Amino acid sequence: MKKLLTTAACAAALMTGTAAMAEYPTGPVQMIVPWPPGDFEDILTRMIAADMAEATGQAVSVVNRPGGGDGPFPGALEVLAAPADGSVIGSFVIGVPVVGPKIDIGIAEDSFVPVGIFLTYPFVLAAAGDAPYSNMAELAAYAKDNDVVLGHFGAGLTPTQVSFVAAKTMGFEFADDSAFDMLDCNTLSSGDADVINTTLALIEPCLGDINVLGNIGKDPIAKLDGVETIAAQAGIAPLELWNGLFVPKGTPQEVIDTIAGIASATMAGEAAQALMAETGAAVYWQGMDESLARIAADRETAAAFGAMLND
Repeated sequence: MKKLLTTAACAAALMTGTAAMAEYPTGPVQMIVPWPPGDFEDILTRMIAADMAEATGQAVSVVNRPGGGDGPFPGALEVLAAPADGSVIGSFVIGVPVVGPKIDIGIAEDSFVPVGIFLTYPFVLAAAGDAPYSNMAELAAYAKDNDVVLGHFGAGLTPTQVSFVAAKTMGFEFADDSAFDMLDCNTLSSGDADVINTTLALIEPCLGDINVLGNIGKDPIAKLDGVETIAAQAGIAPLELWNGLFVPKGTPQEVIDTIAGIASATMAGEAAQALMAETGAAVYWQGMDESLARIAADRETAAAFGAMLND
């Protein structure tokens, strides 16, 4: 009898889950990415969209809205203006919830609810193979008496801020810094910058011929044997560039749970895990509560970094 009851309970649970799935979504879903197609967040968001379409039977599209780096976050504003029903989902980097509320564009700290965080970008600081430094301590010693130029993707981006804070903490300054559209092996070989702040994928072709000084994040990148994090080397908080799914405040919890269930399964899937192994990106699933705590901590760290750099 107990076995029969258990079976009935399981059947009821499945029926409940099916009913919940049928209620959301009831129509097409858009996922907004405030970046051009092709980068990690876009690839993984498209994996989630495909899995959601298969699981729900509804059309799920990914729409790219470039221009969301340092603001004004056009993609985020589109999600903010959308109904709080899960029909429009944002795939946002850390800047939207952390920097967005500091800019007068209508984004408040509670404008969005994180469904979950799923990606940490494999950002590194790298130098040419013949550079007289191979880690942050050696860079600091060299830069105190020599000019070192930093190349980055934008002064306001998290990896760039970490680089500036690490330098200040370790007692040196970059002689100059410039934003580039592309930072790869050619940037180093041409001498356009002495040190570049870029993603591991862009320097993969010359990885054996350059010096990776450290990676930006909480944990070392597994495929970079012996390379420590910038945070560990400089003794600073491990602020990192991440990406997650967000919905407007007021979105029903059951909708958030449905999205999270699909997205978490996608991140654990073979394709997403293969991307991690190939590129050094960290692919995982961090749910709503953990994400809220992480965002709160990152806001404090970002504020401390800002105060340090403006001192």
